[in-house]
Amino acid sequence: MCKRLKVFNVITTLIMSLSVLTAGAIEQSDKENTQLKKRPNILWIYIEDQNNWNNAYGDFTVDTPTIKNFADTGVRFNNTMQPAPVCSATRSALVTGKYQTTLGVHEHRSNRSSYNGIFLPKGYKTVPELFIDAGYKTFNIGKDDYNFKYDRSKIYNAHKGKVGFQGAHDGEKFNWAHDLSNQPFFGQIQLKGGKHHKFNADIPPVKSIDITLPPYYPDTPGYRKSWAKHYQTQVMSDIELKDILVNLEANGILDNTIIFWFSDHGMELLRHKQALYEDSVKVPFIVNWPAGNKLLRQKGAVRNELISGLDIPATSLALAGIEIPDYYDGKNLFADSFKGRDFVISAKDRMDFTFDRGRTVRTENYRYIKNFHPEIPRSQPQYRDKIDFSIEGRALFEQGKLNEVQRRYYAPTKPAEELYDLKKDPHQINNLASNKAYSKELIKHREILMNWIKQTDDKGQYPESETAIKETLDLWGKSCVSQACNNYRKKHPRTYNKPGDKIYPPLEWPSYLPKPKGSYYDELEDVYRAKFQ
Repeated sequence: MCKRLKVFNVITTLIMSLSVLTAGAIEQSDKENTQLKKRPNILWIYIEDQNNWNNAYGDFTVDTPTIKNFADTGVRFNNTMQPAPVCSATRSALVTGKYQTTLGVHEHRSNRSSYNGIFLPKGYKTVPELFIDAGYKTFNIGKDDYNFKYDRSKIYNAHKGKVGFQGAHDGEKFNWAHDLSNQPFFGQIQLKGGKHHKFNADIPPVKSIDITLPPYYPDTPGYRKSWAKHYQTQVMSDIELKDILVNLEANGILDNTIIFWFSDHGMELLRHKQALYEDSVKVPFIVNWPAGNKLLRQKGAVRNELISGLDIPATSLALAGIEIPDYYDGKNLFADSFKGRDFVISAKDRMDFTFDRGRTVRTENYRYIKNFHPEIPRSQPQYRDKIDFSIEGRALFEQGKLNEVQRRYYAPTKPAEELYDLKKDPHQINNLASNKAYSKELIKHREILMNWIKQTDDKGQYPESETAIKETLDLWGKSCVSQACNNYRKKHPRTYNKPGDKIYPPLEWPSYLPKPKGSYYDELEDVYRAKFQ
C-alpha cells in the first residue's frame, strides 16, 4: 500500500491524525494501535429524505437497534443543519465543501442540459478529487445529483458508474468492500431512506391510529399513512446499515473505516422537505470509527453544538490527514479549536419548477426565516400535489375545515420574515417577527443573514438566465406555471415548446475541463425528457 501513497507516508499520517484529534496520549489495545497506523477509509452513508425518528435519537416507535448501537459506540450529533432542504443543492454543497449559493449551484436540478451549465472555478477541487490527490480510490454508489458540469471519471476513479439523479443505487454496482480492501478509499453509498415505498414482509407496519401528528397538519388518512410509512423507512435504514457493517467486517476493513451516517434533508411531507423549518434542514448525523472511537469521543459521545452539514466534508478530509482547502466553508468537528457554530444558514431556491427564494438563520435558541418573495404562496404547484396527504389538505382548505394554523400553508401570501423561539415553540407555529418583545432578536438575525449574503455573494439574489429557465421548461413542460416560465413562453411564443438544444448552441466547456468523452451527458438529458415529459 505504501507504494501508492502520493502525499503522506504512514508515519506522517499517524502524527497528523492524532494531532487533529488529541494532544494527549490515550491507552489503546494493540489492535487499535495497528489500525490507527493505517490511513483510514472514509465512507459516507447518505440517506435520502429522512428525519431522526430512530432509537439513537430517543424515538422508540419502531426498533432500530443497529443505528442505536452505531451511535452508542460512536459520536452522535444532535444539531446538524444541512445547507439546503432539497437533495441536489445539499449534495452540490457537500461534494464541493462550499455553500451552493456561493458557487451558483443552488437551483434544484439545474445545469444538466447541453446548452446550460455552470463550471466550478479553475483549480477548484471537490472532496473526492482531494482524496484522489492523496492516493485514495473514490466511488459513489447511487446518485450524484450535482448542479454543475463535471467529468465523473476525474471525481470517482474506483468504478465506472454513471451520472445518477433520481432515487438511490443508480450507479454501476461493484463489490466495493472486497475490491478496495487493500487500499484506502473515500466512498459514498446512497440509501433510499424516506423514499422507500415497498417493504419486506418482515418489516412490521406502523398503525396509523397510534400516530400523533404535529399541529400544523390536518388529521387525515393520507397524513397518517405517510407519517407511519416514514417509521417503516427507519427500519429499512437500520437493516441497510447492518448490511454495510457486515460487508465491511467480512472484508476485514470495518475497524479502520470512518463512517459518516447522515441524511440530506427531512422527509417528504409539506413543511419538511423543501421548506426552511427544523424538520426540513435538521438531520440525523452519526460518526463511527471502530479503531478510533476513543479518540473521536474525547469531545463527547453526544455532541449538542450547532454544526453545518458542510462540516462533514471538512471533517472527512481532516481525519484522513488531508489539508482542508481555505476556500471550503466547513470546519473539522474533532479539532480542539472547534466549539460549535454561532449560527448556521440554509437556503431555499427554485425547487424543480417551483420558483422561490428563502434563507434561514439557525442560532442556539431561534430560527429566523427570510422569505424574499412573500407574494408567492407556500402552496404554489409542486411535485407533491398528487400525493394523498396533499390532495386531502387542499380539499379541506377549500371546504373551510382547516384551523388557523393549518390554513397558513394555503394562504395566498407568506410573511416576509419569520422568527421562532425553538424552546418554547418547537413546531414553529408562533411567528414572533412582529412581537416587539423580540425585536432585538429579529434585528440580530436579520443582520446575520444580510451580512452573510454580502460576504458570500449569495447567487440567489441574481435572476436565473434565459437558458436556465428554458432548461426548466424542457424538464417540466406544462407543470411549470411559475411567472418565470410564463414570461419565457410570452417572449418566445414560436419556440418555447421546442427542445432547448434546438434553439441554443451547445455550451462551450472551458480549456481546463474538456468535455468528457462518451455520451453520458447526452444520455442524462434524454433520461430527463423520458422521465418527466
